[in-house]
Amino acid sequence: MSAQPTLRGPLVTLRDPEERDVDPLAAILVEPEVAVWWVGYTPERIREEFIAHPDTARIIEVEGHTAGAMFVLRGEDPEYPTTVMHIFLGTAFRGRRIGEEAVALAIRHEFGEGITRVTLDPNIHNEGAIRSYERLGFRRIGVLRDYQVRPEGHLEDALFMDLTRSDFPDGPPLPTRD
Repeated sequence: MSAQPTLRGPLVTLRDPEERDVDPLAAILVEPEVAVWWVGYTPERIREEFIAHPDTARIIEVEGHTAGAMFVLRGEDPEYPTTVMHIFLGTAFRGRRIGEEAVALAIRHEFGEGITRVTLDPNIHNEGAIRSYERLGFRRIGVLRDYQVRPEGHLEDALFMDLTRSDFPDGPPLPTRD
């Protein structure tokens, strides 16, 4: 039984996580460009955080391949209808705006469910992700100081970003590919 509806765009399918995703996700999460931001993922942790939680975890699938994943964490307080998202994408799938399409699909769904605001909090040094989010219409709200403990033990800041339903009543447009 599906915890969330399957969402489809021109290239991306967002679907529930399954056991078959563990090995592809584990391979993606050790890629240097991914592991720098998503630290310490083992197959067991993937099962605990993704496979066991289809209510919050989504698999990003492209042409039948597991391309990455995202967390879609909807707040429970109806007075603050906000969703927080976190996403990673394998390096083989970058440069085609696949991550942007996945985020746009998820936002459109969340807005349809009554959410009025989506937030992201990328590491302040993750410039590629920040540019992608800004192309979707996210705005820089502020800096979350000393937000993330890095593997070396030091703290780094994150950029707090949001996009509201008043920015895009139906959700952001799906990205076009040049």
